[in-house]
Amino acid sequence: MSATAERDDPFLSFRFEIRFDGKTEGGFSECSGIQVETEVQEFAEGGLNTHLHKFVTRSKQSNITLKRGIVDDTLWQWHNELVQGLISYRNGTILVRDPSGGDVVMEWQFWRAFPSKFIGPELNAGQSSVAVETLELCHHGLERIK
Repeated sequence: MSATAERDDPFLSFRFEIRFDGKTEGGFSECSGIQVETEVQEFAEGGLNTHLHKFVTRSKQSNITLKRGIVDDTLWQWHNELVQGLISYRNGTILVRDPSGGDVVMEWQFWRAFPSKFIGPELNAGQSSVAVETLELCHHGLERIK
């Protein structure tokens, strides 16, 4: 078999699913913020002018941002509980499926998430676009499982 027949195509990003505490929470049109950044401490050693020493410190995860067409008030209620002082943490999973929608090809898990920001739809009587809500989640860890 030739080498070109054995190629691996990159995963596609359009078929994904978000679950909270094991159950799917409607369909989301966008998911962003799957990001981990490691901070670096620079140290200038006296008499060494060729470079700075760089030391690894801590890693931090970005907030996860979810967007979807409004179908109910579930996400609003979750954020509104937080505003009222009732913090409800949820664990979540981000699944990316193959083009057929069958097999999971990538999976991330996040823990103890809570909504830090809710953005309602942009309303415009001159357009016929879908009313989209945005929810930004803080969490206590992100791990790629698959």
